[in-house]
Amino acid sequence: MSGPGRPHRVRLADTGPNVFTEMSERAARHGAVNLGQGFPDTPGPEPVVASAIAALRAGHHQYPPVPGLPELRRAVADHQRTWYGIDLDPAREVVVTTGASEALAAALLALTGPGDEVVVLEPYYDAYAACVALAGAALVPVRLDPPGFTLDPAALRRAVTPRTKVLLVNSPHNPTGTVLPPAVLREVAELARAHDLLVVSDEVYEHLVYEGPPHQPLAALPGMAERTLTIGSAGKTFSFTGWKVGWATGPRDLVEPVTAVKQYLSFASGTPFQHAVADALRLPAGHFTGLRDSLRRRRDLLAAGLEAAGLRAHTPRGTYFVTADIRPLGERDGLEFCRALPARCGVAAIPHQVFHTDPEPGRPFVRFTFCKQEAVLEEAVRRLATLSQRRPTATPRTEGTHP
Repeated sequence: MSGPGRPHRVRLADTGPNVFTEMSERAARHGAVNLGQGFPDTPGPEPVVASAIAALRAGHHQYPPVPGLPELRRAVADHQRTWYGIDLDPAREVVVTTGASEALAAALLALTGPGDEVVVLEPYYDAYAACVALAGAALVPVRLDPPGFTLDPAALRRAVTPRTKVLLVNSPHNPTGTVLPPAVLREVAELARAHDLLVVSDEVYEHLVYEGPPHQPLAALPGMAERTLTIGSAGKTFSFTGWKVGWATGPRDLVEPVTAVKQYLSFASGTPFQHAVADALRLPAGHFTGLRDSLRRRRDLLAAGLEAAGLRAHTPRGTYFVTADIRPLGERDGLEFCRALPARCGVAAIPHQVFHTDPEPGRPFVRFTFCKQEAVLEEAVRRLATLSQRRPTATPRTEGTHP
């Protein structure tokens, strides 16, 4: 049973070169199938592309309002009401951001500072540590326990101290694909209420839940609307990651300081894309369920291929990532494995240890994405099948400096 990590102050320089850049460069160098960085290779919905083109042709080229176009803020509020029964004032309780990453950065800069602690689920998206560092706060990781990557609520409770300011919760969870079950979400909410904590809830994969109960926003639980800032993204739901349109929703006293910080990060961006995303959020429910069902098929294809190649795959309930344990292949170090993989069999992946404060617990795990066309995944599976036929190949430890 895992416990909370020690509060950890991260200097931004400590984060080192970006591992996604390194692995993508290796993939390009060796002509590898890139299952590392999580960007789709399929076009988004054609009506939404048409909306963006129409906005460009209509001359929407200048700055939008800092909080976002009113029609997009209304669409976000309508989406939250339609899917989750959450009522928001679009004028005061929704802010549009340059991707979910800006929403996260603005939230942590606005809501935390030196002396504060931010509790996160580990492994965690690498921007979390960077944003906490920028705010001058301390990161307190609570590890999800393999092989199922479950959260122990007792470990979460032990992580909270008088200096805890924010619980940063991510469900569906990147990189593991864990979806916190309703009972655990209720315990998270109870903890936040008992200690009067703020919650930043990263829900960018909200529409990518494949089995079990549908996505449950923390803000919809009793006593949580007034203390929860929810982060969403058009990139994950509509396969437009390059448009960089995200948002944060919550009570006015949380959204306003986030908006105040956001204006000094990007000011405002993406005017024609904001017009298009407003239309995207009003697509019929069939779009959302159709994407989910398509990704479920691709998930199963990749997970089966990883198992056949000799790895031990954790089939996720959400997101578009599969985690694999490399130890059945006789491997021990995910970073070295991923550095060698493009040359070894023509596939790229991301090592889990870069998502950990202490890399050791993540060392035997590797993340593969399945948000690719089925033909691409089939080719990746064919290449991965050679893994069990070859001896491990290490690369020199002098390559790269990422922890």
